[in-house]
Amino acid sequence: MITEIGTEYVKNMIKAGKRFDDRGFEDLRELKIERGYVQNAEGSAMVTLGETKILVGVKMKVGEPFPDSPNEGVLMVNAELGPIASPDFESGPPDPQSVELARVVDRGIRESKAINTESLCMEPGEKVWTVCVDIHVLNDDGNLIDASSIGAIAALLDAKVPELNEDGTMNRENMKKKLEISQIPVACTIHKIAGKMVLDPNLREESAVEGRLTVTSMDSEKLCAMQKGGECGFTPEEVYKAIDISIKKGGEIRKKHFGA
Repeated sequence: MITEIGTEYVKNMIKAGKRFDDRGFEDLRELKIERGYVQNAEGSAMVTLGETKILVGVKMKVGEPFPDSPNEGVLMVNAELGPIASPDFESGPPDPQSVELARVVDRGIRESKAINTESLCMEPGEKVWTVCVDIHVLNDDGNLIDASSIGAIAALLDAKVPELNEDGTMNRENMKKKLEISQIPVACTIHKIAGKMVLDPNLREESAVEGRLTVTSMDSEKLCAMQKGGECGFTPEEVYKAIDISIKKGGEIRKKHFGA
């Protein structure tokens, strides 16, 4: 639990142009991505961003398409914030924070058209693949949105489509076909602290965040999603600056960790 005194200390440091770990305002913490972390999932990835740890799993199941898209498969994203990750999280139904986390990650993937949903259709209007992306926060030390976004696309890139047996059951012992992924959307969230634009805050810095803007990009020219959070607003100039920072950092992440 961060005290009010601690929050003011963070603000004063940011005003002075400093951070606890001596990073610049636009610097990420160390990022590590391990794909194929869970053997009994269709795809998985463990993401470590500083001390924040996220495990993302992809499971596929056969289901029915939505009525307005009978020729397309289904994407579902869920996020779990449990007591193992933070004493501030509780067991039980999803709270507003976990719902927002899942929606922001979902929107970035969905709007980027990263998944070829038509390739997931087996029988139009009757049978399609449902892709379930499950986000498990193992340790919360700040910036869950960006870590979860990176984990989700890493797990999807790792995913394979099970074969179906003659009786319609899934054969997970023989998965050769990769899930078709055409884009690599990466979310980068700019946080406003004491009027300054800060990237990738840790949990202590998050206690002083007044507002945030998540920008999900696909490359240096294409944005696919934006999400505003927090109480304070952003000027047009700040929005443009947030976009520029997010595109730059998203490109660096894609190049270093995804080879794109």
